Amino acid sequence: MGLLINGTWQTTPRGSDAEASLLAKDAPKLRNWVTPDGRSFTSEVGFAAEPNRYHLYISKACPFAHRTIIVHGLKALDGIVTVSEVGPTIRDKGWEFTDAYPDPVNNREYLHEVYTKSHAELSSRVTVPVLWDRKLNTIVSTDSGDIMRMFNSAFNQLTGNTLDLYPMGLRHEIDDLNAWLYSNINVGVYRAGFAKTTGSYRQASTTVFAALDLLEERLSHSRYLLGDQPTESDWRLFTTLVRFDAVYHSLFKLNQALLADYKNLSGYVRDLYQLETIGDTVDVTQIKQHYFTSFTSLNPSGLIPTGGQTDFSKPPYRALPEGMEKHAC
Repeated sequence: MGLLINGTWQTTPRGSDAEASLLAKDAPKLRNWVTPDGRSFTSEVGFAAEPNRYHLYISKACPFAHRTIIVHGLKALDGIVTVSEVGPTIRDKGWEFTDAYPDPVNNREYLHEVYTKSHAELSSRVTVPVLWDRKLNTIVSTDSGDIMRMFNSAFNQLTGNTLDLYPMGLRHEIDDLNAWLYSNINVGVYRAGFAKTTGSYRQASTTVFAALDLLEERLSHSRYLLGDQPTESDWRLFTTLVRFDAVYHSLFKLNQALLADYKNLSGYVRDLYQLETIGDTVDVTQIKQHYFTSFTSLNPSGLIPTGGQTDFSKPPYRALPEGMEKHAC
């Protein structure tokens, strides 16, 4: 693992005050917006929605990048925003491109070289997703939530796709729910997995399973988190849950229960998985390869367990609230 400091890749331990200051200074450079007409509200540079101008770098193994490719598919952005993957294993120089996973836009060997092509003296962690602008040869954004929202609305005039995952009437609820999911689930599983003490591990794992219990109850009254249509909150939750039994249960020591033990949650994940375009975004083999070979502090041998596969194509089989029986399988 490592990061960029003033444009140079370093594998030194993280956490110094000086490093934190450098990262905070450069963070705004990696968080701009594509808008329909190019008018910007985050910087002096505007990014207009245009066909074949933007490229999305992802890894199907990463839950945060996974969110963006889901929305890319739901919003019919094939042919508008191109997509490519980095290799699934993070090595000493971070995310890398390989013969199987080449860089078709910048012809780089490592993702951190894409970052420094955009900003030569950048100090930053190097993560996926990355939304790249071919026209200006720069990074638009590395924030998965922002990219989801750009994809949700900025390109509608080009695609004619009016699906809205962030509807005006639910925005306050979505924002609150996203913040709760992020702390208790999306990052919560990592707090448990990388805990350094028994106390911090127990606190983190207790938080995760308490949140899962609340979600199990919530989904006994609603097909999705906020009603009968998925919103961006559902996709933020889905990408963590779809990895739970295959990875987090064992590698992150979240073994108090399997997702399969939760009737409503497991049915909910299968329900979402079986929606059009979603199944193709889930690659459990690649997910397991990433986690079990990249995080060597948790799995020094690099061995990938053979178990943990879940058949998400099985019918959801969950009782749905009155009036929603038509959706039952």
